[in-house]
Amino acid sequence: MFNIANQPHEPSWYAATANDRHPYPSLEGTVDADVCVIGAGLTGISAALNLAERGFSVVVLEASQVGWGASGRNGGQMIAGYACGMDTFAEQLTEGELQHVWQMGQETIDIIRRRVDRHSIDCDLTFGYLHAGNKPRDETALMASRDEAATRFGYDRLHWVPKAEMNRYVQSDRYIGGLYDPDSGHLQPLNYTLGLARAARGAGVRIFENSLVTSLGEPASGKHRVSTAKGQVNASFVVLACNAYLGELAPATSRKIMPVGTYVIATEPLGPVRGGALMPANAAVCDSRFVLDYFRMSPDDRLLWGGKVSYSTMQPPNLAQAMRRDMLATFPQLEDVKIDYAWGGFCDITMNRAPHFGRLSPTVYFAQGFSGHGVNTTGLAGQLIAEAIAGQAARFDLFAKLEHRDFPGGTLLRTPALVLAMAWFRLRDWL
Repeated sequence: MFNIANQPHEPSWYAATANDRHPYPSLEGTVDADVCVIGAGLTGISAALNLAERGFSVVVLEASQVGWGASGRNGGQMIAGYACGMDTFAEQLTEGELQHVWQMGQETIDIIRRRVDRHSIDCDLTFGYLHAGNKPRDETALMASRDEAATRFGYDRLHWVPKAEMNRYVQSDRYIGGLYDPDSGHLQPLNYTLGLARAARGAGVRIFENSLVTSLGEPASGKHRVSTAKGQVNASFVVLACNAYLGELAPATSRKIMPVGTYVIATEPLGPVRGGALMPANAAVCDSRFVLDYFRMSPDDRLLWGGKVSYSTMQPPNLAQAMRRDMLATFPQLEDVKIDYAWGGFCDITMNRAPHFGRLSPTVYFAQGFSGHGVNTTGLAGQLIAEAIAGQAARFDLFAKLEHRDFPGGTLLRTPALVLAMAWFRLRDWL
């Protein structure tokens, strides 16, 4: 479905400003490890780093380059919690378990903060996030989520920004208000991923790029045989961290997720005066529509604008122009501004938008389905996988016990079915 082998990074603003690019060899010959991680995005590198810190020998196999997939292309927004609401978890967990899952959602931000500080990762980490309301009905929903966070989970740092004060965050008349979270924020995701890889390498992790896994062999003599075109890893444990690119490595698991195209543009530099006036608080912003827009400022005073979600696996035609039209609907004052970069990629979603963690066997772990919250939730996934492999599986198993449904129609029919569903959601956004 996707050509993922031996591919360079997408020509994005992220790739143009990558500051920690270390080339890794491709796998040749046979190597042994305690754990073989497949995929060198945020999930895989986070798992590898956590495992190495616990004393495991780890090999990471990446089909192209570190951070090549969604980890190095996304909107860079780190939003505490999960893409689904807490009611999704409440349907299957006890109240005590629900409280633990909530706290882990907040922990996802702390993980990033600690990693950036400990490993001196230069990724423009910035705090502040605004969930903007598009229509009057959004105020009720956003304030209800604020109240639930405070009364049910003891988190009282969210505050409502009325329309009269929105110009402190975004110079646009499009929004009726918003919910501000000072603990969420944004970063340069490719630099964060590359920085984690550098830290993993320093901890002893062996990373191999341009090493597409062709087969995941059955265990023999207590070891899995993970094969590439030119090599093999013998490992006691395997971690599948492929997300939207899992494909045929684990067909039953890949049916639980759906690849979704998402896209970003970067304007030419606006300069500190114009850029600072556009978004004075330098917060990340996401709107309240189902087919949402999200945006933020870069350190070099560009507007990074994301959206234009596609469920068809086809990139929208004339991507830069189409994205620019969306941007101008919020910022008509940027009519004279040029677009310097336009790029896209695929993340994966689950049916219920809850993250999907589990085991294919007692020694094969997976984490997928971050559904748009992967910047930070991947760090939690990597930590929980390492805990579980080390014999402390209680936290991992809270997520593993969640039931996830296959997307209807299989790989052939799920795409047209979702395209039709998206037409309905777009209509609902307009009403």
